[in-house]
Amino acid sequence: MANTWWGSHLLDHGADDEPWAFSSAPVTRGALREAVAGIAERFRRQGIAEGTSVVLRMKPSFTYLQVLLALWSRGAQVVLVDFRLQPAEYEPLVRLVRPQYQVAAAGTDGPVTGFRQESGFSIEALPDGRPAADGVRLVQFSSGSTGRPKVIGRPPDSVLAELERHAALPGMPGRGEPVLLLNSVMHNMGLVTGVLHALAAGAPLVVPPTLRPAEVVRLMARTEVAAVFGTPVHYALLSRIGDRPELPALRLAVSGGERVPQDTCEQFRAGFGLPVSPVYGLTEFGLIAGDLVGAPPPPCVGPPVPGAEVKVVGEELYLRLDRSPYLYGEHADRFTDGWLRTYDRVAQDPATGALSLLGRADSLAVVGGLKIDLAEVEAALLAHPSVTEAVVVHTGAVEALVGDGGAGLTADQLTAWCRSRLSPVKIPRRFHVTDRLPRNSMGKLLRDPGMLGGAAAPSERHR
Repeated sequence: MANTWWGSHLLDHGADDEPWAFSSAPVTRGALREAVAGIAERFRRQGIAEGTSVVLRMKPSFTYLQVLLALWSRGAQVVLVDFRLQPAEYEPLVRLVRPQYQVAAAGTDGPVTGFRQESGFSIEALPDGRPAADGVRLVQFSSGSTGRPKVIGRPPDSVLAELERHAALPGMPGRGEPVLLLNSVMHNMGLVTGVLHALAAGAPLVVPPTLRPAEVVRLMARTEVAAVFGTPVHYALLSRIGDRPELPALRLAVSGGERVPQDTCEQFRAGFGLPVSPVYGLTEFGLIAGDLVGAPPPPCVGPPVPGAEVKVVGEELYLRLDRSPYLYGEHADRFTDGWLRTYDRVAQDPATGALSLLGRADSLAVVGGLKIDLAEVEAALLAHPSVTEAVVVHTGAVEALVGDGGAGLTADQLTAWCRSRLSPVKIPRRFHVTDRLPRNSMGKLLRDPGMLGGAAAPSERHR
């Protein structure tokens, strides 16, 4: 059957009255199964079956998760696209993967209004779509150092192997332990570490309808949360809440996506009485390293988890894979002789094998737990008719140095330009505008973040 690869691990066990998830209201496993079966029947009538390719573009909701599970139960390949992408970002991805169907919610555009219980959606057959390739069931996108997005395809055994790695990691939440999920369900940590592991382990999933920190903490107390999954930004916000209710069940706080600042770790421990435990992974593979018991201080993320084979070559991390995770022949240079070059710079403790993150070896930066390509931001700026030069750097925030040849561009004008072409996380927080950008003796643009103080005249305005 089409759903055998995931059914026994996820949906087919647990009593009907067992809690599955809670946001504004609780949802039982029986209600989840009933909803998935109804949506799957709707897909069957539309012709979605084994090997069909479907792009899914919806705001986060329980309906989104039910649609995803229903598509998998039909044997479909699901292409996940972040609803926050602008048309200039989204449309090239659809042209690249050429899905046969699109499932989208009404009102996909616009800002996030919080996690919803339910959401209506439409099903549209797309022209010139191509079927799923090579048994791949999950397709995601990740920024590429060349400016082209990486199209990552994962077959069922890859997702199931990742769930097994989660189950084998000491300290992971188990049956009956409510898990608060702050990560986006559209990205790997939120989807696999959060949603799918919780479903497989029988851990009730708690997704806050709003990310206002005070309300999140009250929800944690009301639902007796045992574990929190989030990013450093989430833990920094939670640490600011002064008048907190007692959280006697809370035993674990897990962070992924980027390095946790030391002050965030200290503030969270002081307020909540437990450390932030980092984990490390890639969209191409999922969970790679973590230590939920020892909670090593940053930049250490712990040793590789069972099932993850790595090696360090000249401070760069390589990961063993059975096959290239990339579709359509792109990024072949990253995968050679069974090893994936991650472009993550690490140090590995010779005694324990623990990995410490040192940064990137390419133009990628991590912002809010998401990888963005600084070259993509530069390309968007250079498309402006008055921009002659652009350098984008990451200094804890994305900043842009822009040469306009004396055209008099303002930060507000550049911000408006970027908003129509880039999703919000990619838009520079500050613009430094000048007639001409500094270059080295060879005539190449300087990319040293330390030069920002002198790149713009004092009269230049920053966003």
